[in-house]
Amino acid sequence: MDNELANNEKEDQVSDIHDDDADAVFEGWTEARATAIARKMGVELTDAHWRVIKFIRTHYANVGVARHTREYAKVLAKRFADEGGSRFLYQIFPGGPVKQSCAIAGVEMPADVNNKAYSTSL
Repeated sequence: MDNELANNEKEDQVSDIHDDDADAVFEGWTEARATAIARKMGVELTDAHWRVIKFIRTHYANVGVARHTREYAKVLAKRFADEGGSRFLYQIFPGGPVKQSCAIAGVEMPADVNNKAYSTSL
């Protein structure tokens, strides 16, 4: 029908809406808070984790939240390709690299982050 918008048109219309709560979490983030969140997830933060966390925070500050988990997954895999890419990321974030790194880094997660296709181990 002519009155209905395609899904990509709907996404384009809402892509610039910011979540004030997500902004407050991002701005109020501390390494101590990150460590506490990681412990609750059963993750003991190492230098490798901190490199990913700092990268995801910088990426979020520059680009904003990704529309889809796959976008973050591709960016992370490319950035950490020398360390092993996706395999490396799943080794240090076994609950899903995007889901866990975003939560620990205090950045807003893509809406589809709980899709099981993105949280299985390699």
